[in-house]
Amino acid sequence: MTKKIIISLVVLLLLAGGFVAYKCWGPATGKGDQKYFYIRNGATVQQVADSLVKHQFIGSSSWMLRIAGWMGFKTAKPGRYEIKNGTSLVALVRQLRSGKQSPVKIVIIKERTRESLAGKMGKKFDTECDSARMIAFLNSNDSLRAFDADTNTIMSIVMPFTYEVNWNASPGKIIQQFHTAYKKFWNPERTGKAAALQLTPLQVITLASIVEEETNKKADKYNIASTYINRVRLGMKLQADPTVKFAMKNFALKRVLGVHLQTESPYNTYKYAGIPPGPICTPSAESIDAVLDAPVTDYLYFVASYKFDGTSIFTSNLTDHSKYARMYQQELTRRMDSAKKANQPH
Repeated sequence: MTKKIIISLVVLLLLAGGFVAYKCWGPATGKGDQKYFYIRNGATVQQVADSLVKHQFIGSSSWMLRIAGWMGFKTAKPGRYEIKNGTSLVALVRQLRSGKQSPVKIVIIKERTRESLAGKMGKKFDTECDSARMIAFLNSNDSLRAFDADTNTIMSIVMPFTYEVNWNASPGKIIQQFHTAYKKFWNPERTGKAAALQLTPLQVITLASIVEEETNKKADKYNIASTYINRVRLGMKLQADPTVKFAMKNFALKRVLGVHLQTESPYNTYKYAGIPPGPICTPSAESIDAVLDAPVTDYLYFVASYKFDGTSIFTSNLTDHSKYARMYQQELTRRMDSAKKANQPH
C-alpha cells in the first residue's frame, strides 16, 4: 500500500512538474493578429500583463505575473516589442525584462519643412515624441544648439537615409541619430570638395535642395548646380522658382507669377542675392554630390526644354535664354489650348 501511494505521489509530482514546465516553457503567444506590443512610459508589470491579455497576445495574466515574480521582473521598460507566435512565457518575460525592443524604421526621402517632419515622427512614435513635442523641439534654437543648428538650418542634417530608432525615443534622441548620420556623410572627401568650391556643407546642401526641386534628371543636376554656383560667384540673384514656392509654403503652385516674386522672405531668391539661410527640402545624396562635382561651365541661365522631355536648356547669355524661354512658353500655351479644345463638349 505504501509503495502504491509513493508511486501515485511521484506520478502526481511529475504531472504537476510537467504542467508547470509547459506553462513556463510551452508556446503561449499567438492568439491575436498583432505583431508588435507597446509599453508606454510609467506602465506597471500588472498593466503590461493586462494589456497582453487585452490585445490577445496571451490568454491569461495569472501565469505571466507568476513567472514575472519568479524571474524578478519588477519594472516594465517602455518600448515597441515584436512578439513572435509560439513564444513561451519565460522567453516573453525575459524579452520584456531586458528591454530588447524592435526599433521603428524611418525612411527620409524628401521633407520640405520642420512641420512635415514633425508630423511624420508623430505618426510613428510614442507620446514622448508626438508631433507637438517634435515641432516644439525643432522650433527651439536652445534645443538645436547642441547640433550646431538653428530653426533655419536644422533640416540640413536630416539626410535622406533609412534610420532605426527606438519607439519611445525623445525628439532629442531622434535628431541625434540624424546628426550622427550627417557627420558620417560629410567625410573628409566631401568636406574637401566643399572647401574647394568655397562653400560650407550647409551652403552645399541648400544649393542641392534647390537642384533637387528643379529636376529629376540626373544629368541636368550637375549643370543646374554649375549655373547656380556661377551666379553665387558673380553676386547674381539665383532667381530659383522653388525658393518662391518654399517662401509661400505653396508647393502645389504650378506657375510662379510676378505677384509671387514679391513675397517677403529671406528664401525668396528673386528678392535677395546669395544662398538662402537653409535648405528648402532634404535633398538626395545624388543632388548633394551634383553640387560637389559640378562641372566648370559658363552657364548663367537655364529653362525647361520646349520639347517637354523633362530636360533643360543651358545658356551663358540672356539673349539665348530669352529665346528658349519664349519657345517653352509658346509650346506650353499650345498644349494648354489643345487640352481645352479636347475637353470641350462636341
